[in-house]
Amino acid sequence: MELKDFIENFANQFDDTDASEILAETEFKELDEWSSLIALSVIAMVDEEYDVTIKGDDIRNSKTVEDLFNIVKSRV
Repeated sequence: MELKDFIENFANQFDDTDASEILAETEFKELDEWSSLIALSVIAMVDEEYDVTIKGDDIRNSKTVEDLFNIVKSRV
């Protein structure tokens, strides 16, 4: 599991945000497009791509994309 691939999968959940704006250190909740719907998409993507279950609390407790990646990686 690589951070680069996770960032790409994460960025794919956004329709209007350019993928180049999403980096490991991006504070994803600060993105204009971030919403509860995208949070659900991220939860579904993590389940599908990595077979890992994350919850809303995991997203709330994450500040950056890398924080979320580290949670997912710890459960693989």
